[in-house]
Amino acid sequence: MQIHKYDTVIVGAGGAGMRAAIEATKRSRTAVLTKLYPTRSHTGAAQGGMAAALANVEEDNWEWHTFDTIKGGDYLVDQDAAEILAKEAIDSVLDLEKMGLPFNRTPEGRIDQRRFGGHSRNHGEAPVRRSCYAADRTGHMILQTLYQNCVKQGVEFFNEFYVLDLLLNEVDGQRRTAGVVALELATGELHVFRAKAVVFASGGNGKFYKVTSNAHTLTGDGQAAAWRRGLPLEDMEFFQFHPTGIWRMGILLTEGARGEGGILRNKDGERFMEKYAPVMKDLASRDVVSRSIYTEIREGRGCGPEGDHVYLDLTHLPPEQLDAKLPDITEFARTYLGIEPYTDPIPIQPTAHYAMGGIPTNVQGEVLANNTDVVPGLYAAGEVACVSVHGANRLGTNSLLDINVFGRRAGIAAAEYASRAEFVELPEAPEKFVADEVARMRESTGSERVTEIRKDLQETMDRNAMVFRTEQTLKEALEDITALRRRYRNVSIQDKGRRFNTDLLEALELGNLLELAEVLVVSALARKESRGGHYREDYPHRDDVNFMRHTMAYREVDSEGNESIRLDYKPVVQTRYQPMERKY
Repeated sequence: MQIHKYDTVIVGAGGAGMRAAIEATKRSRTAVLTKLYPTRSHTGAAQGGMAAALANVEEDNWEWHTFDTIKGGDYLVDQDAAEILAKEAIDSVLDLEKMGLPFNRTPEGRIDQRRFGGHSRNHGEAPVRRSCYAADRTGHMILQTLYQNCVKQGVEFFNEFYVLDLLLNEVDGQRRTAGVVALELATGELHVFRAKAVVFASGGNGKFYKVTSNAHTLTGDGQAAAWRRGLPLEDMEFFQFHPTGIWRMGILLTEGARGEGGILRNKDGERFMEKYAPVMKDLASRDVVSRSIYTEIREGRGCGPEGDHVYLDLTHLPPEQLDAKLPDITEFARTYLGIEPYTDPIPIQPTAHYAMGGIPTNVQGEVLANNTDVVPGLYAAGEVACVSVHGANRLGTNSLLDINVFGRRAGIAAAEYASRAEFVELPEAPEKFVADEVARMRESTGSERVTEIRKDLQETMDRNAMVFRTEQTLKEALEDITALRRRYRNVSIQDKGRRFNTDLLEALELGNLLELAEVLVVSALARKESRGGHYREDYPHRDDVNFMRHTMAYREVDSEGNESIRLDYKPVVQTRYQPMERKY
């Protein structure tokens, strides 16, 4: 085991992690730990754009953006966070431009903007062009730009270091951050990183679904590490299903396609979104569009022999527009489906996409130990965190904005804390938990296989906890997950070696997924209403009297080692925007 010492340690090298690193490195000695090479991080899969009320192509302002974010999140958004997001969006885009990001341009040379779902003019009057974009590979360009600037600033990266534990120690009766423990993939060695401040920016956890846009690596490592150390998780029942994933594959086709004029059609060729969202149509919020698609399928208007998808129709758009604005997704259609998007509609279905919930933080990125108290030295930003700026449903293009606004804030706050704080003593045998888990996996002779348990988990989540949920389906999912967690105790791996042991890595990731899936289902069972991405068919209406509040889940372990989940709640921060019925 090796011990390292840094002022600030950042876990994850996607957009949030690298944006934090750019700020932290200016102010403190900083290390970035990432289980992937930085430019392979999942930020690179984001396609459509980054929202900011630049008003480059039509009238817009940050207050409209704030309102759309709050309305899009079905009023579960903390409004102070939404105001910060919308206000700081403009400088965030301009910062990226100055760093060298190649945005698409208007004929006058300004950053071009296009429409996106849920973004409107004058509080819902009509769609507005607010998304700043680089063709349909905006996330890729953000990732490359941030990485180049990290290299320029001399950020220290530890690539393929898999963080498996968070180290906290008690000082004067308060738990404080001491560092993290990581497994080096190349050698199988454990490394303890002692730090004054730790920033989690490790991304989402969507791999517990089968049909998902999430990469194989999105297994909730940061959320699980915090959860195991007794920290709460907020609003985990809210998971977003993007309306347009490639049929049966889940590979994302950007909302920018609809922003450029793409239309959703059923088997009769009908533009069905006019029924569900008469003003915004195909550019309603993602939860509304996903439910509308599944309603069409359920009512017999789905496409294909099995009627299990609908079409994204781009055939009326000029080929030169598709080539200039949507080159990647048209190529996806050719590669994965063997169809020509110039002339053929693309079969799509909703795909598990984004976790609105995560590690609770305040607007400075400080992690909360409960409803009010922070954990000194611990920060989180991006999809791993819950500010909550997305509430019950995230608006498209607000994720790339979130990682830049709150990644920057977390990086500054962490480094400033590190500049005035002392190192906390490491707990006794800091590597013990990880070493024991790794040894257990390597030495196990159990009959269960990781791939089989993961497959069964994904199938029950797809069947029981996706776009539509009921008490019955959620209870079935919970029973399945409980059984899978028992089976997981008997799991074994075939590769017993130390170097590049991805078999071991996947086994540890599966443990994270099982724990987080259970939190999602338990939280969803308790929320007896429909709001944003959480739709209960047995409780189809929003209930502001009983559920205008954030879910706070806590892991509890009794004296005999039995685990349970305790749910608590905290109020939503409201400033100027009163809850109202959501119409598009």
